[in-house]
Amino acid sequence: MRTAVLTISTSLAAGQGDDASGPLLAQLATDAGCTVELAEVVTDATAAIAARLRDLVADDFAVILTTGGTGFTPDDHTPEATRAIIERDAPGIAEALRAEGLKHKPHAMLTRGVAGLAGRTLIVNFPGSPKALNETFGVLAAVLPHAVGSLRQDHGRRSTGH
Repeated sequence: MRTAVLTISTSLAAGQGDDASGPLLAQLATDAGCTVELAEVVTDATAAIAARLRDLVADDFAVILTTGGTGFTPDDHTPEATRAIIERDAPGIAEALRAEGLKHKPHAMLTRGVAGLAGRTLIVNFPGSPKALNETFGVLAAVLPHAVGSLRQDHGRRSTGH
């Protein structure tokens, strides 16, 4: 599963601070069977995020995972950028991530992350907290191989077991 990880943060993009969430998300994805080929930081601006997502979809990544930019602050734009790119929603993923987060912290209901499909690419938004990533990533890991297999199957052949 060819995967890209984007950390969404204006301050990190400006070189202020160290990215704790992106490397952790890349490791969690690798542990779940993904091949993380790209991990980078993008400023938290809708146009910048959407442009990078479009580039990665065009580059045929199977999975794009984002961390950060999903909260209530005025500069959190990841869900809006993702919605501008996806063609089909995958609401069950975002709902399951929030439900798992709620088991650990009531503030999990404040994350606005979305998930969806753009072409043959699955895009999933995660919160920017390393703790939240550790608490919730397993929910996605449990279904990721099946989800990507379904999304990227050869349309000329029928899949069995799906």
